[in-house]
Amino acid sequence: MPTTLLRDSRALAALAVPLILTQLAQVALTTTDTVMMGLLGTEELAAGGLALVIFNQLRTMGVGLLTSVGNQVATAAARTELTADATEPPSEGATKGEREAAHAEIRALVRASLVLATLAGLAGAVLMLLIGQALIWLGQDAAVAERTRAMLLALAPGLLPCLWFQAIRQFTVGMRRPQALLQITLASIAVNAGLNWVFLHGTWGLPRLGLTGIGVATSTVHLLSCLALYLSAKKDAQLAPLLSLNAAKADRATSLRLVGLGVPIAATYGSEAGFFSLTALMAGSFGPAALAAHTAVNQLVYIVFQVAVGISHAASINVSRELALGRTDDARRLKNTALACAAAVMTLVGIAYLSVPRVVLFPFLDSGSEQALGIATHLLMVTAVLQFFDCAQNIGVGLLRGLDDTKSGFRITLIGYWAVGLPASWLLAYALDLATLGIWLGLLTGLATTALLLLRRYTQQLAGHRSQPVPA
Repeated sequence: MPTTLLRDSRALAALAVPLILTQLAQVALTTTDTVMMGLLGTEELAAGGLALVIFNQLRTMGVGLLTSVGNQVATAAARTELTADATEPPSEGATKGEREAAHAEIRALVRASLVLATLAGLAGAVLMLLIGQALIWLGQDAAVAERTRAMLLALAPGLLPCLWFQAIRQFTVGMRRPQALLQITLASIAVNAGLNWVFLHGTWGLPRLGLTGIGVATSTVHLLSCLALYLSAKKDAQLAPLLSLNAAKADRATSLRLVGLGVPIAATYGSEAGFFSLTALMAGSFGPAALAAHTAVNQLVYIVFQVAVGISHAASINVSRELALGRTDDARRLKNTALACAAAVMTLVGIAYLSVPRVVLFPFLDSGSEQALGIATHLLMVTAVLQFFDCAQNIGVGLLRGLDDTKSGFRITLIGYWAVGLPASWLLAYALDLATLGIWLGLLTGLATTALLLLRRYTQQLAGHRSQPVPA
């Protein structure tokens, strides 16, 4: 058993590690933004953090709409072993016609995903601006709301290239060639930090934009990253012939299939992000210090959560591939492998939270914010446990997506987050007067419920699954 787990972990890590590093590099963008906001003051951190929560809410739903593309590309590629895996030679049984059909299917998936990304990006940008106008009615401090609106105005244009990037990313991951993602994202961190500083302080004759400048820098980086990933894919001999941008040729049936799979995923991601967004608004009702503490701890959770995202996505792609190849037993073992890998990382992170909380919080909250630091330190104790369940529920969603079951995740998150977690947060925060600590205990309750239900559903679904092997 230990030998099997080690072998399976290595196989999962081959795809998961590049994705985890890419996710961590991507979150470094918002981390840099958060650190820069903290330098401006507690009120700016509260406003900028709230703007990022709203942006991430809409971005996450857009990403969810596109996430199934990776699974569909992986399934199509596996049928004729189009994926570039040096350890497995291409199938000699696939005919030229089968390969051409798989190529055509992948090109159709890419075109349809870019159309969906465009529509989602435009709709999300409009919603972002409308939400900004409504903040004052949602119990937020007037000064914080005004700064948040300005930040959202700067972030809105970046949503479109952000989702284009995600569409191309799903294609490269489905083809199991995600290496360029890491290089591009690492470069974007340096560019983002530089642009933040330039727009924040008005360097080189540019206007001093303050908090809004951070939003302008972020939108610019999303555009540059999208262009870099596209150019990288066009230089790849295996990816270039399949990367079709002709939206006029987008296939209606393929687009509708992606919508059918993507909408429940978007709703699932939106349900989780909405749960966290609403708790940010709840934290804001306890004042700027509580919101600043919530923002800092939420950013830490978001950073560590990227490990789960990478593992979940890799497990999901591998489940799709193993089932397409007729290897149901391997797909069944992926659940335990993914959870074991995630638990090992979360244990190390939890020890750091409990041992040196002020060191962990230092990049986000300066020593002058004693009230915010005190609140955040208590929240870290809850977070040390919460992250196990947060990772487990994300892995559960990914595993189900590998089975093309994108609806169960949404139904389960409605139960876990909204029927269990949100009432628990309200009860603990307001009725029992635990304030922000109560909000996070409610988050823990909701995530634990969701994780257990999702993993049980995957086991049930896989037990009744009948997969057809790839034609020889």
